[in-house]
Amino acid sequence: MWAPIHFFSFLVVTGIALYLAFKAVHVRYTYIRLGKPASIPRNTKERLKAFSAEVFGQKKLLKDRKSGWMHVIVFYGFIILQFGAVDLIYKGLSGKPLPIPGYDMFSLMQEITVLLVLLAAGYAGYRRYIEKVKRLKKGWKPSIVLLFIFSLMLSILFTLALERAVLQHGFSWYAPVSSSISLLFEGGSPQTAYVLYYTFWWIHLVILLSFAIYVPQSKHFHIITAPLNIWLKKSEPAGKLKTLDLEDENAESFGVSSIEEFTQKQMLDFYACVECGRCTNVCPASNTGKSLSPMHMIVKLRDHLTEKGQLLTSKSPWVPSFVFGTEGSHSFQPPDHSESFPEHAVTNIAPTMQRQKLGWTMTDKKIEDVQLIGDVMSEEEVWECTTCRNCEDQCPVGNEHVDKIIDLRRQLVLMQGSIPSGGQRALQNIERQGNPWGFSKKDRFQWKEEAEDVHVPTVKENPGFEVLYFVGSMGSYDNRNNKVTRSLVQLLNKANVNFAVLGEEEKNSGDTARRLGNEFLFQELCKENIEIFKKYNVKKIVTACPHTYNTLKNEYPEFGLEADVYHHTELLEQLVKEEKLVPVREVQERITYHDSCYLGRYNQVYEQPRNILRAIPGVELVEMERTRENGMCCGAGGGMMWMEETAGKRVNVARVEQAMAVSPTLISSACPYCLTMMSDGAKLKNVDEQVKTKDIAEILAAAVL
Repeated sequence: MWAPIHFFSFLVVTGIALYLAFKAVHVRYTYIRLGKPASIPRNTKERLKAFSAEVFGQKKLLKDRKSGWMHVIVFYGFIILQFGAVDLIYKGLSGKPLPIPGYDMFSLMQEITVLLVLLAAGYAGYRRYIEKVKRLKKGWKPSIVLLFIFSLMLSILFTLALERAVLQHGFSWYAPVSSSISLLFEGGSPQTAYVLYYTFWWIHLVILLSFAIYVPQSKHFHIITAPLNIWLKKSEPAGKLKTLDLEDENAESFGVSSIEEFTQKQMLDFYACVECGRCTNVCPASNTGKSLSPMHMIVKLRDHLTEKGQLLTSKSPWVPSFVFGTEGSHSFQPPDHSESFPEHAVTNIAPTMQRQKLGWTMTDKKIEDVQLIGDVMSEEEVWECTTCRNCEDQCPVGNEHVDKIIDLRRQLVLMQGSIPSGGQRALQNIERQGNPWGFSKKDRFQWKEEAEDVHVPTVKENPGFEVLYFVGSMGSYDNRNNKVTRSLVQLLNKANVNFAVLGEEEKNSGDTARRLGNEFLFQELCKENIEIFKKYNVKKIVTACPHTYNTLKNEYPEFGLEADVYHHTELLEQLVKEEKLVPVREVQERITYHDSCYLGRYNQVYEQPRNILRAIPGVELVEMERTRENGMCCGAGGGMMWMEETAGKRVNVARVEQAMAVSPTLISSACPYCLTMMSDGAKLKNVDEQVKTKDIAEILAAAVL
């Protein structure tokens, strides 16, 4: 009677487990369906290439070599071991192995894989609990999957070992581990070995099926959602924000005020998060003791969606609910006392990690009373983001954080009129005078008067121009950046570039307005600028501001701009290559280059500014520890240029300290915001006499002119 009972029990247990696993997945699918429909990308060929690199090549994971290789072993280990699991189940039901060619080599590969996965899981535990990597959460939840992996691997080895004991197979190099374990059972009763074999076979099956049920209800749901999320991630330029239809008469509000107003793709992000903390580990806000943590933002939104989804669908996300179910709802209540930022640390995420851990708690508040902005995401967190996208660059599952922050800002600004005073003042000044300081529109071209010896033709004076130099507000009004503007104009003249400027007709690009959430003001400025460009038949634009560059290049085309847009380092590098600009004078400086987020991560311009510096005789180029794709933000992006930092350490001070670690005599940049922030940071650190700060154009001008 044993065989039919055994087989029937297998069918019942497996059927129930697969039903519960499917139910847990399906319920979360219904929650995601609560969101707004998201467009499905169609560029299959390009998407397949990126998908292969990130899923099968583990490209993003390998940015951190240690944990990356650990994950590679576990990822491919589990794929290989699924074949072993099928073989093990088949043998337990039929009494014979799968008819696989080269079965001995198959057995050896399985045992080697089990050992590698055990070592990788052990290293994961070491990283979390002994090395105590700050970005990794501690506690019982992160330990569950490690216990699953260890117990699953051991159940495989003991099942194989007891099978050998039952069949009285001796030691074999094709099964070195299991045959060694089987020696422990030599001399015992065959009946005992038989009973133990099926005991461990069932233990292995139950653990495997329990894992399948647990995965959708934990952060390990990413096993299912991450590949899908990577496939569906945004195919548009990274620097392009979603456009709001401000003329939609059916729109009740703009931005996001409740969790179901996010798109289905944004909700998929929530369930794809693996809580690895890589985003928080590079975030400038988290690194300097602010409240915002990108990882916790996604986790909080996920928890809130799960709780709100249960209310809206009347479907519990937990199976079985008596094991996983909880009562109440989460909300974020910043703790009264939390760890202060370490006095001598350059960067440290520990205070932010602790603040989020203590603040996100279960409360008695009804889920329908929990506000997305206020109870889940505090306004403080929403306004601390610099939109640098380092979080997105590091995320191994393709999560996009910045669009969610902007959606929340749009709700605050457009619907609630809530914005920090500095940001509010900047928006009002842009609306009234076309610049964040509120200087007169008539003074936009005043910098020309201070550069009388430099030829600066306007579009009216040179109607046949080839290149429009879009100076921007910083280059026009800021005294320090006036020098950059002057240097760039001198270089354009030296290279005989046929250029012109708009002069007093130039307007703000609208980047600041859009990143601060005022989509209405952005679209108004955008349309006005495009009309001016069309009026003067502009076909090629160059600008020294990466924020303006990104907006003109990636966002204006949606509104009708038909022009090629270049950053000044791209144009200058080309002019140096063509020997239209020849650096002849030595610049004896040890220079470290600070990557602008909107030039680098947003638009992949990394080498052009460095190539310019390499072409200058006398320059010694040295790199900071955090550079290029992982360069740290200066702290000015996302409208933060116009707002005060009220918590933790100043971001620009931390960045200057990172620069000073390589002992430069000059910190270079290619962004007016970065130049200002690095200059101010050097002054706050009292090293402004020790190290200079200059734009690439200024350094090149010193060598060429």
